[in-house]
Amino acid sequence: MIELLSPTRLPQAREAGALVANILSTMQERSTVGTNLLDIDAWTKAMITDAGGVSCYVDYAPSFGSGPFGHYICTSVNDAVLHGLPRDHTLAEGDLLTLDLAVSLGGVVADSAVSFVVGAAQPAESLSMITATERALEAGIAAASAPGAKVGDLSHAIGSVLTEEGYPVNLQFGGHGVGSTMHQDPHIANAGRPGRGYALRPGLLLALEPWVMADTDELVTDDDGWTLRSATGCLTAHSEHTIAVTEDGIEVLTLRG
Repeated sequence: MIELLSPTRLPQAREAGALVANILSTMQERSTVGTNLLDIDAWTKAMITDAGGVSCYVDYAPSFGSGPFGHYICTSVNDAVLHGLPRDHTLAEGDLLTLDLAVSLGGVVADSAVSFVVGAAQPAESLSMITATERALEAGIAAASAPGAKVGDLSHAIGSVLTEEGYPVNLQFGGHGVGSTMHQDPHIANAGRPGRGYALRPGLLLALEPWVMADTDELVTDDDGWTLRSATGCLTAHSEHTIAVTEDGIEVLTLRG
């Protein structure tokens, strides 16, 4: 299903995006050496509840997961890249942590992810991967801003950056539509052919999410049934924003301060 929001619901989408951005910024600040992933989950729950929001993850039970997810935020460390199930694990110096969060507020969902290095050590390999996903995300947003843009244009822009940086691209998981629910059509692969697919139109909300693994495009699933890791144990990174297509252009709803 492709859902188009009416202009009157754009303020609600902005509020949802601001909440997700605020929670991610707060969790990034609190994620220091010695922080437990379960504490990040508990803090996230409290912020969602206090704001009157609804978690998109707690009851999430898709066919590819061992659901329900049962937690409020995805916490993926080092070789984990997607759907990281919070567990009793403390962060160490130099860990590459990805936080991924989707919340519904006022009946509208916003979805975003950020990768960063924990502690004072900032390994060059980790920073390069993070920067590549951020640049790919910016390229996808720029492509969405072009007149007559189609989904394939976004995929091509994202994939071009990732491949130019030398990273393999996995096409199993990518961006997607959002709205009254978290995962909707259209699917936005992290590589594709320009000029193809659904034409963007006002009212469309899209979550764009480039992610990479350093030396493979193959994923493996943990015994928890959720956490997806690189098959080789290499580092990973993931960046995501929710954007709104409006009559006036593209608006990024989940920008962090």
